[in-house]
Amino acid sequence: MTAILGISGYYHDSAACLVVDGEIRSAVQEERFTRIRHDAAFPQNAVEYCVKSSGLTPDQIDHVVFYDKPFLKFDRILETYLAFAPRGFSSFSKSLPVWLKEKLFQKSVLAKALEPTFGDLGDRLLFSEHHLSHAASAFFPSPFKEAALLTMDGVGEWVTTSTGIGRENTLETLQEILFPHSLGLLYSAFTYYTGFKVNSGEYKVMGLAPYGEPKYASIIRDNLINISDDGSFSLNLEYFNYCTGQTMTNSKFGDLFGAPARGFNDELTQREMDLAASVQKVVEEVVLKIAKDLQAKTKARNLCLAGGVALNCVANGVLHRTNIFDEIWIQPAAGDSGGAVGAALAVYHLGLGREREVKPTKDAMHGSYLGPEYSQQEVVKRLSSAGAVFTELSDTELVTRTATALAAGKSIGWHQGRMEFGPRALGSRSILADPRSPTVQKRLNLQVKKRESFRPFAPSVLREDVGEWFELSTDSPYMLLVAGVAKSKLKPTSPDDNHKTGIARLEVQRSVIPAVTHVDNSARVHTVEKSVNPRYHALLTEFKQQTNCPVLVNTSFNVRGEPIVETPEDAFRCFMRTDIEVLVVGDCYLVKDDQPSHLIDKTTFDLD
Repeated sequence: MTAILGISGYYHDSAACLVVDGEIRSAVQEERFTRIRHDAAFPQNAVEYCVKSSGLTPDQIDHVVFYDKPFLKFDRILETYLAFAPRGFSSFSKSLPVWLKEKLFQKSVLAKALEPTFGDLGDRLLFSEHHLSHAASAFFPSPFKEAALLTMDGVGEWVTTSTGIGRENTLETLQEILFPHSLGLLYSAFTYYTGFKVNSGEYKVMGLAPYGEPKYASIIRDNLINISDDGSFSLNLEYFNYCTGQTMTNSKFGDLFGAPARGFNDELTQREMDLAASVQKVVEEVVLKIAKDLQAKTKARNLCLAGGVALNCVANGVLHRTNIFDEIWIQPAAGDSGGAVGAALAVYHLGLGREREVKPTKDAMHGSYLGPEYSQQEVVKRLSSAGAVFTELSDTELVTRTATALAAGKSIGWHQGRMEFGPRALGSRSILADPRSPTVQKRLNLQVKKRESFRPFAPSVLREDVGEWFELSTDSPYMLLVAGVAKSKLKPTSPDDNHKTGIARLEVQRSVIPAVTHVDNSARVHTVEKSVNPRYHALLTEFKQQTNCPVLVNTSFNVRGEPIVETPEDAFRCFMRTDIEVLVVGDCYLVKDDQPSHLIDKTTFDLD
């Protein structure tokens, strides 16, 4: 037996993953335990969960591997300072003490953090390279024996974009683009400029893009980025501040677009929507050019994606529809958390030379259900201790009552089985609702999720029915592909509707499932298979039986600013502080009106 623990951390989205004999046994982000969103701290709780849940003792773990190389990262920071000196001195002087105290000597920091669990690791502690970890996380769990590889993010040590080819248990790098030229940082610059938080607000920019027109795309191409025919690119650093300052863009960037960056609490205008549409358009163009060149060079039929840019499901959908590759597989935890998976698999296959077991019709991520789960006995104990009032139901009755409540317009907190790994809720830690309701999107955003009204919701759909409801004929188990709603499900719009702009476009009912139909008639599709998540599949099947609709609104079980719920207690607290009307945890069914009034949390949420 060979057991390898992968770790990512110290930047954002710290995580741990345990691989045993090449199989991913567990993977979880630290934020789910600490309740600190995007927690960057050493993933102590995640490590403990992965080890304890495996039934292995710490001395049975053969290797612990970190997902990148701190010395290379410091080399990049130092060389960047020297290249721009003295302009970057302020930024460099603020980061240098942290590097000298902790990050530069991360091997000893890691060894010390791991010592309470593992003792002296010695030569069992290894380091991968950032984009190698991304590439390994994309290819090794995929259902392909051979595939082209594309990883894109902000920056690792030096690399920001990497292409390659994976064959059996090997990886070969073909081309790299290095910092400071980065597609991820270009997108983050617009995230900052449109008034959202970098490293968490990129989803908002993507969601905002369909409300706008790509009016600024030519300005971006002409001034900010030089794109070659093969997709390789370079940024015009005169407009950016991330190399030398504490912000993403500078005053020249603002002058280019006619105004300074939007304030965090300023009202969203059509201008921000058009900026979002423009950068989204340019990113899609770059991704398509890289993919076309990569296919021409490798002749590969399949493509694997990872890195933060691979979470741009709109660009993924565009890439899928071009049919450059026959099949595309995207790592569900494509960002830094997934680096823990890739690092562990890289050691197993590349470092130790172990063979892969490939199942052509099934990937190795187990539906991404790789986190903690709770027995019914534990659920009852935990909910009882929290003061919850509930009824235990049989499987059939639970599914029937939940589907009936959904059909009646109620929002449901759904906490079942193993928690998902990665940023998406996939039917284990989800808030569910009826997609046929024209008021659900606004109500869920403002009263339940406590976030901006423009944010779209994703549909979960029975895999066997996806082609009837969406312009998609393939699996989308990780909610990473955007596709059009089937034309047969669209509703005609009036001339008045078609002239609406901005957020007012939300008022238009565009389909028979308006709660999951974005303003461009698209949806971020999540396909559900019985073999992968039987209870969730049963719920969708029962909802279809009652309504003739095999689709549910599926959004992550959390409120704005908090991670997805992990424990039954987390679920109950979220239930009691929002307008969720029914909570289902394991076999326990909870109705809001039945709960003790003193437990209702009246906390108000600042839409920051």
